[in-house]
Amino acid sequence: DGYNRFCSGTLDYDVPLDELPDTTQGRAFFVATLIIAVVLVGIMLVCGVGNCLFIASLVRFKQLRNRTTLLIVNLAVSDVLVAVICCPFLLDYYVVKKLSWDHGLLLCASTNYLRTVSLYVSTNALLAIAVDRYMAILYPLKPRMKHQTAYCAVLMLWVIPIFISIPSAYMASETTYLHDKGQTHKTFCAQIWPVDQQVYYRAYFLLIFALEFVGPVTIMVFCYTQISRELWFKDVPGFQTTQILRKLHRRRRRVVLLILVLAAYVLCWAPYYSFTLLRDFYPTLISRNRNSLVAFYIIECVAMSNGVINTLCFVGVRNNAKHLSKMGTFPLKLLSLVCRRSLDGSETQTSSLRVTELRAPGGSS
Repeated sequence: DGYNRFCSGTLDYDVPLDELPDTTQGRAFFVATLIIAVVLVGIMLVCGVGNCLFIASLVRFKQLRNRTTLLIVNLAVSDVLVAVICCPFLLDYYVVKKLSWDHGLLLCASTNYLRTVSLYVSTNALLAIAVDRYMAILYPLKPRMKHQTAYCAVLMLWVIPIFISIPSAYMASETTYLHDKGQTHKTFCAQIWPVDQQVYYRAYFLLIFALEFVGPVTIMVFCYTQISRELWFKDVPGFQTTQILRKLHRRRRRVVLLILVLAAYVLCWAPYYSFTLLRDFYPTLISRNRNSLVAFYIIECVAMSNGVINTLCFVGVRNNAKHLSKMGTFPLKLLSLVCRRSLDGSETQTSSLRVTELRAPGGSS
């Protein structure tokens, strides 16, 4: 029937080859290119350099390693994959070559695949952190998970995305299309789903939408709601010492940080999923619009910028890093700055404030 399924990133458009709009002309594409360039460069600098330093700090300082940082480091690794491997190719594709892929089918498939895996790993890691905080604060007397269990959880954080992201690589394809009124050609790197597989694509997308957005966000909202009730709306029995109040303040600050990270995740990715649902289930509303692809590129970059927000949120948190204050060299001081997020999130004892008070004879702990 002369139709192919065109997509950018992980999602497709149903547009005839001879009617594919030229999105690389005009002010809208120019503005989109500037936004994309700024976002991609920001990801490479902030997520690439910052998370590499954070991972290096964990390798260098054993005292920074705990179950919380074990989960946080997955965010760092997934962001590094996108910043170091994917973003340079995307910058060339979107900005330099203006939607022309010149790096071959293998790299086209690999770039789409790694971006998808990174997104799902980040989502699962945020979910694991929320559940870990929920168990530590609301059920302090229950034993924390052992290191072996934590390693198994980390393994699942990666195994599940690796498998459910396979279609993003399998369906990736290079498609040549006419450009500049048929005088030149460009190569479109995207997933291409045949029209007769539309039902399978929609079922796959709805499954991903439920597993990697609606489900995790619902669970995280529940966890942080219960944690907030525990920390802000329940009184601590007994005499509240300065040390206990200080510990309560630190714990509240950490929870506020995690709530902000969750809010940033929703604000960045909700437009992406909303646009995708509208486009895939009501394609006639936007697919023929000349600027619909441009709008999606901007929305997609806003979603990708979530990695930058996560990095800045975690690194920017103040901490008690006195045992690192004696570092004399600049690189080690820089590492100590980057590893603040792990120190602030670590707790050698996860007992609740009420249990701490009960264990503090004479009003001290």
